[in-house]
Amino acid sequence: MQKPPAAQTTITFDALGPGATFRTVLEAETEITGPLAATLTVSTSTTDADIFATVQAFLADGSEIIFEGASEAAAPLAQGWLRLSHRRTDPARSRPYQPFHPHDQAEPADPGQPYEVDIEIWPTSIVLPAGSTLSLTISGRDFARGATGTATSASELIGRGSGLFIHCDPADRPAPAFSGHTTLHTGGTARSRLLLPVIPAPEK
Repeated sequence: MQKPPAAQTTITFDALGPGATFRTVLEAETEITGPLAATLTVSTSTTDADIFATVQAFLADGSEIIFEGASEAAAPLAQGWLRLSHRRTDPARSRPYQPFHPHDQAEPADPGQPYEVDIEIWPTSIVLPAGSTLSLTISGRDFARGATGTATSASELIGRGSGLFIHCDPADRPAPAFSGHTTLHTGGTARSRLLLPVIPAPEK
């Protein structure tokens, strides 16, 4: 829906903090139906990072459109996540809208080295009126609406948008590998984008 910026730039955030959010305002009524996917160019200050992609929708008055999920009473529009060391995909089984990760081996990252990663995001279906805002938040922890900037425990994250199944077990996310800084690279030769399944409006 928008052209990538010509100039390359970076955004760095605390891996366990609230992350970075990007927003776009829809100029016309827009239907989004189907699977989503994000392609991101990222680097980490350590040897690994968790990457969470959360898509939210807001009406023109700023109120969020929320959904009742199987394990979450106020879920965002769509979510997806990936561990950087599991970035490898199977080209034969992947689709542009649905990357397939075999998860059969871990490949630690070189600190500071940018990597292109493809993240599957849950399908959704919604018609948004003109003036609505779509936002994409990239962070290193589960989405938690209203949580503090340093929230990392289950008691702070559960029931705030990601349901009961969250990713904060310290045995699975040991420091320092998962407590550094994550950098997003955008523009220029750095491919970072959100793929949206926009359904064309019917001809009048």
